[in-house]
Amino acid sequence: HRPVHRVTIDAFYIDRHGVTNAQYLMFCEATGHRLPDFWGMDGFRCGPDYPNHPVVTVSWADAAEYAKWCGKRLPTEAEWEYAARGGLAGLNYPTGDALDPSHGNYNQSGQGGPVAVGSYPANGFGLHDMQGNVVEWVSDFYDPDYYSSSPTANPQGPTSGRFRVIRGGGWHSGAYCNRVYYRNALPPNWVDFNVGFRCAKDLPCS
Repeated sequence: HRPVHRVTIDAFYIDRHGVTNAQYLMFCEATGHRLPDFWGMDGFRCGPDYPNHPVVTVSWADAAEYAKWCGKRLPTEAEWEYAARGGLAGLNYPTGDALDPSHGNYNQSGQGGPVAVGSYPANGFGLHDMQGNVVEWVSDFYDPDYYSSSPTANPQGPTSGRFRVIRGGGWHSGAYCNRVYYRNALPPNWVDFNVGFRCAKDLPCS
């Protein structure tokens, strides 16, 4: 997350919360896409019995395909961080400089798995679970040094790489990993019980 740098991004839409099991099931039923790896596992609240919980164990490719199916896309890393901050500049979390279990579902919250989206207060932009619940795929390839050379306007990430960026903390993450600037990455075919996604969309040209 260093060096600290300033970027500008064009206006965009982003989902208020992560894609849910019910939403993802509609996609699978409509397209024949395979269900998530842990579908039907109660321990991870993954399956039709948990319609309003965030979908987990989907790969980056799965997430990108879902987004395309519903006319959206994955947010860029820069868009995600801007949205997560909710209008607060220079702070550690979407809720301020400190995190406690009432702010989001992380490993000190005692939930032991994902909870229904919107269970915790929204940030300043009305977005839920930008800290906690599930870590989220974004569109960018990962380069640990990208911030040293990234463009100042609408950065899209490196042009290639072995990993895709994940942002935000999840129910299994510690407080530090929920910091709004914390970066991590996974192979794009990886699935994880702590990782889901939300979608974004460009504003139409007027």
